[in-house]
Amino acid sequence: MSLSRDEVLHVARLARLRLEEEEVERMRNQLGAILEQFNVLKQLNTDDVPPTFQVFAAANVLREDVARPSFPVEEVLQNAPRREGDYFRVRAVLEE
Repeated sequence: MSLSRDEVLHVARLARLRLEEEEVERMRNQLGAILEQFNVLKQLNTDDVPPTFQVFAAANVLREDVARPSFPVEEVLQNAPRREGDYFRVRAVLEE
């Protein structure tokens, strides 16, 4: 399937692409080849093929949420650049 220069420029504009003049011709050939492949796929009989949303079974793999003791406060804060008691000290980020 052959695309016109205007069709290529329209697709480029939709994709927010600026094409040089030599790129327009190259894209015209490449997009035409892609559309030809879709024409080949259109000829396949897919009447007995159920719709497919995913090609493999997707499942969330999560570990059990098990409570366990946390790290000691001193160990957590030992490399903190600033601390205040048992907390990290950070600069205020909210405007008043």
